[in-house]
Amino acid sequence: MLSKKVEKALNAQILLEAESSHYYLSMASWAESEGYNGTAEFLYTHSDEERIHMIKLVRFINERGGKALIPSIKEPASKFKSLTEVFSIILKHEELVTSEINKVVDICLSEKDYTTHNFMQWYVAEQLEEEALAKTNVDKLKLMGGDKGALYLFDRDLSAAAKAKPNEKQ
Repeated sequence: MLSKKVEKALNAQILLEAESSHYYLSMASWAESEGYNGTAEFLYTHSDEERIHMIKLVRFINERGGKALIPSIKEPASKFKSLTEVFSIILKHEELVTSEINKVVDICLSEKDYTTHNFMQWYVAEQLEEEALAKTNVDKLKLMGGDKGALYLFDRDLSAAAKAKPNEKQ
């Protein structure tokens, strides 16, 4: 059985995962409308992954005797200046998610809820990958400096990445 403190922290994480899915979805729509179809495909895939992360939390809470809450979420931004801005926002957001996951883990330890702590280790490892991927993309975009040929190749590479590993991180 989950303590109320752990249940509340996990429900807050559900909101964050839902927001992440919508951020990625909004960015994917923008990228697609701007002609960055590979980036859009990559972001659509990540939107799906974030939704799966949310569902994983919902099911865990309910299976442990808690009550998962499905939150209402605010509309994300829909206009961006560049791919560099998109991936910079993603990096900042993923750093926030990491911080919040660490808070959940800390609560689990303070409540001596080792089962939930163990469950959350998947999210800890996932965030290492998410932050590294976002940072790599920001670094690549900065190196390109707006070069259209390089942006074309970057977009193409993201398409290949999305096709190579669809929803692998479930």
